[in-house]
Amino acid sequence: MTAFATAEKTFSKLAVTVDIRSYNSRHLDIFLRIPAACQQFLEDRIKALISNRVARGRVEVRVQIDDRAEEANGLEIDHARARALVAALKELKSEFNLKNDITLDMLVGAGGIFKPVEKGPDEDVLWTAVKECTALALDDLETMRRKEGDFIAGDIEHRLDFISDCLTHIKKGSKDLLMQYQERLKERIALLTQNMVELDPARIAQEAAFLADRSDISEEIVRAASHLNQFHRIMNDVEPAGRKLNFLLQELNREFNTMGSKISNAEMAHRIIHVKSELEKIREQIQNVE
Repeated sequence: MTAFATAEKTFSKLAVTVDIRSYNSRHLDIFLRIPAACQQFLEDRIKALISNRVARGRVEVRVQIDDRAEEANGLEIDHARARALVAALKELKSEFNLKNDITLDMLVGAGGIFKPVEKGPDEDVLWTAVKECTALALDDLETMRRKEGDFIAGDIEHRLDFISDCLTHIKKGSKDLLMQYQERLKERIALLTQNMVELDPARIAQEAAFLADRSDISEEIVRAASHLNQFHRIMNDVEPAGRKLNFLLQELNREFNTMGSKISNAEMAHRIIHVKSELEKIREQIQNVE
C-alpha cells in the first residue's frame, strides 16, 4: 500500500533523518539511499528492520546523517602536492630570474593543498540513532497503511456481500433445473413436430434428468460459499494475507467460470457475469494488500 513517513532523531550532536515511502508491489523490494561512508554497516541492518515490519510492497528509504561534532570534519595537508608546487615555483623563479619569495599565500592560492577529512561517528552510537529513527518512521508508515487498508477492506466487504447475494440467488435458481429442462424439452419438441407427435413423458423426464445432471452446479456452489467464508476470516486475521486472498480469488473465479459453462439460464448467467466483474475489482484491490 502507498504511504509516506519521516522521522528525526538527535543524539548529542548527531542528527539523523529517515524518510520512508511505500508503493504497491507483489513482492517486498527495499531500496536504500545511505551516505556512502555508512552504507557498509547500515544497509543490511536497516533492511532487516524493514522486512520485520513490512511483508509486501516497494519500500524506498533515505537516511540523512548530520554529524555536528567539531571533530567530525577536519583538514589534512597534501604534502606531495605542496612539494610539487614549491618545486614548480622555484623552477619558475630560476627560469625567469624572479626575486620574489615563495610564500604560503602562493601555495594556498594554487589550491589542492588542504583536503577535507570526514571522521565518521562511532558506529554503535550511529546505529542506535538510525535504528530508533527508522522505528519511529515505520510506526507512522504502518498507521498510514492501516488507514488505507481499512478503506480497502470496507470496499472489499461490500463487494463480497454482493457476491454472496448473487450466490444465494444462483443456488435458488438451480434447485428446479429438472423442471426447467422438462418444460424446455416439451416446448422444443412441440415446436418441431407442430404437436403432431405424442410425447413420451418417461422419455422426456429421462432426457431432462440427463441435462440437469450435466448442469448440476451444487458442488461449485458449496465450494464458492466456503471460499467466501474463508475470505472473510482471513481478512479479519492480523497476519499479512494478500497472497492468501489472491489465491482464494483465483479459486472463486474458477468456480463461477464452471457454473457459467454448465448452466443455460439467462438470469443466472447474467448474475455470474456481474460476480466475475466484482471479483476482478477485488483482485485489483488485493494487489494493494499486504
